[in-house]
Amino acid sequence: MPAEKALESYHRAGEIASKVREEIKNGTKEGILVIEVCERVERRIRELGGKPAFPCNVSINEVAAHYTSPPGDERRIPQAAIVKIDIGVHVDGYIADTATTVCFDSEHEGMIHAAEMALEKAIEIIRPGLSTSHLGSEIQKVIEGQGFKPISNLTGHQLGRYMVHTGKSLPNVSHFSMSKIRAGDVYAIEPFVTLTNAAGRVENGPEAHIYRFVKRKSLGHPESKRLLRFIETRFRTLPFAERWLAEYGPGKEHRAAFSDLLASKCLMAYPVFVEASGKEVAQAEHTVYIDEDGPVVLT
Repeated sequence: MPAEKALESYHRAGEIASKVREEIKNGTKEGILVIEVCERVERRIRELGGKPAFPCNVSINEVAAHYTSPPGDERRIPQAAIVKIDIGVHVDGYIADTATTVCFDSEHEGMIHAAEMALEKAIEIIRPGLSTSHLGSEIQKVIEGQGFKPISNLTGHQLGRYMVHTGKSLPNVSHFSMSKIRAGDVYAIEPFVTLTNAAGRVENGPEAHIYRFVKRKSLGHPESKRLLRFIETRFRTLPFAERWLAEYGPGKEHRAAFSDLLASKCLMAYPVFVEASGKEVAQAEHTVYIDEDGPVVLT
């Protein structure tokens, strides 16, 4: 069970994440640069006393997750888009993870409502001893009851210190598992919803703009060693964006070293997740702490 100090940090991270989520929901408009949304979120997290636990994800239409702007990104929020904004905050390594969907096409509002209803249902029933299979079944039931389809291969997840995904997964569909929710754990619950005629699963897209330190290796280039030390010290085991390496130095100086670290598997890249049939996706997400009596919503 998290100690009092850890729980304090979780609550603080949750307050910041919640505040930033509501601000950016109102600040996201058609036509604005995606990088502007990402950087506004990350800057605001720091201003409020937290640190980004991962790069702000701005995933548009059929992109379900893991899109953040690369350096110099010129993409804009298109007209009539459905935009998932996923925000992570940590305070001393204790993470709050939350997401909202902003919609510029009234046709997709029902899908967002289904994601939010499924999230509410999950929070209502999650408690110590509940099986993750029952949780997934209930989430699926709500989504399908609203006339939509859950994404079968995207899940909620347990959070650990400096670890965004650790321990248990929380599927959004019916499945067989002996896994149970435990008191003292912290989970991100995140239903992903798509249209009934969609494939209902995601596949890896061709891009990747989010990275994570994996392990040290023997490296031949001194610049690669220096960059790896910087990444490990600065981000630990948390995901980061290449944009964040601006603190290390100009991009053209570290580009070769960065490629070397990826090739040597010192770093891993997170591919952008795209709905397999190209259909739109909505998402809703909260982080909860599991008390003996049930969930405490942190975000």
